[in-house]
Amino acid sequence: MSRLGSADPLVEEFLHFLSAERGRSDNTLKAYRRDLEVFTIWLADNQSLQSVATADIDRFVAERLAAGAAASSVARQASAIRGLYRFAVEEGAMTKDPANEATIIKIGSRLPKALDQKAVGDLLDGVSGSDPIARRDRAVLELLYGTGARVSEVVGLNLSDLARQEGLLRVLGKGSRERLVPVGAAATEALSRWLAEGGRPNMVPERFARRSDADALFLNQRGQRISRQGIDRIVASRARSAGILSKVSPHVLRHSCATHMLAHGADIRVVQELLGHASIGTTQIYTKVTQEHLRSAYEAAHPRAPRPGVAR
Repeated sequence: MSRLGSADPLVEEFLHFLSAERGRSDNTLKAYRRDLEVFTIWLADNQSLQSVATADIDRFVAERLAAGAAASSVARQASAIRGLYRFAVEEGAMTKDPANEATIIKIGSRLPKALDQKAVGDLLDGVSGSDPIARRDRAVLELLYGTGARVSEVVGLNLSDLARQEGLLRVLGKGSRERLVPVGAAATEALSRWLAEGGRPNMVPERFARRSDADALFLNQRGQRISRQGIDRIVASRARSAGILSKVSPHVLRHSCATHMLAHGADIRVVQELLGHASIGTTQIYTKVTQEHLRSAYEAAHPRAPRPGVAR
């Protein structure tokens, strides 16, 4: 059997292509590897990746769903399989793409969860101390919501990426794509307090463990570059302190930024550029959020709006 554990050449070449030619992140490559491993393990012992037919892929999908696997997981695995065989044909490793006519699973797009503007205000204004931790946490939260940056992008920020006078921030996004994003007044003020005496300078160690730590915009209490997990904890802890009962993560603040901008009339292509979406289709899901909010507000407020069976 052609298994990933035995370093199948076709899979390894595909993953190398995604890394070297497409600039996919380590996390994305790990996800592709896991999904393709599920498929290769499923294959019969005497069947190689090159001998797979369309019917085999359809049977894999059907059996995975029948076994109770989440439709979203199976759809992701099927997408990885399609990418693998498309690559195999383009590289001349195979003459026919067996995934080309395979069944495509339709997954209803889930609307991203966003906080309402009052909750965001409570979260941000709830961090008001003058100690270094409070200054850092406020700056992190203001930056996440103010720019819509991904948590991984905030973790990777260096001091040199911030141009305070111009009000701009250089962000390195997915696929090593660089973009400049504006930093609003609230985030600029929070960052200025963090970088001033009493803030970041108080968390600088006598000697940095790594050069990358010395360059980092945000530090942890050990004087190291803050981690993704560290920012996750900041957001969750500060949300609990603000009395927000729903789960709040850095991604929720990213969703909230996009949703609130569109609700206030921002052009969708501006939001696409701000968030660093490669496709505008990814950004368009936020328009559905604002439409759902509009419908809910309308039905709650208009005396003749509620549908039959909806109590007022």
